[in-house]
Amino acid sequence: MAAPFRLREHFRTYFIAGILVTGPIALTLYLAWSFVRGVDSAVSAVLPAEYNPATYLPFYVPGVGLVVLVVGLTMIGALTAGYLGRVLVRISERILERMPVVRGLYSATKQIFETVLSKQSTMFREVVLVEWPRRDMWTVAFVTVAPEGQLKELNPPDSIGVYVPTTPNPTSGYLIYVPRKDVRPLAMTVEEGIKLVVSGGIVTPPDRRKLAVVASGQPDRK
Repeated sequence: MAAPFRLREHFRTYFIAGILVTGPIALTLYLAWSFVRGVDSAVSAVLPAEYNPATYLPFYVPGVGLVVLVVGLTMIGALTAGYLGRVLVRISERILERMPVVRGLYSATKQIFETVLSKQSTMFREVVLVEWPRRDMWTVAFVTVAPEGQLKELNPPDSIGVYVPTTPNPTSGYLIYVPRKDVRPLAMTVEEGIKLVVSGGIVTPPDRRKLAVVASGQPDRK
């Protein structure tokens, strides 16, 4: 009885180990492949047949649409950097701002993109703990930006914007304003904080304070 039991335990252990090794790799490759195929399909629908390699080749070449998209966006960026490009952008924005429904959507998405992609942006640069949704209940959150205008006037001095994500989907959550003294900074990167939220606390990053002590060669007094 002992031998078959050990055999089943070994089989179960090796099977789980195989899932842990191949699962992340397979999922990453699948998502990457799906993204490339989706971009290729969208670009091929608008790309003239004479410029599409699929017209001349008997097999599918992955990544062509992605390359075309990157080159196209780069050319658009270079065009808008000039005077004529800026004029065209202003005309397009004025047209969109006169559309009742579209103008609200365009304004919101533009502001989000400018905030996220701006080199001067400081949003999602710090992971903290904040008391949410009640006292003595601490939640992982991300510091965004300080309140401005009326929000600054109505909030206590030295308030900061804090985004509280939900698990396992961090794209939904709550924006709250709290004094800086009411949050506890965490020694982890934003990427590690997102992994922590998505995994429901399973993927916990290492304590960087202890790593810094080890790297400096000083004994850990804790």
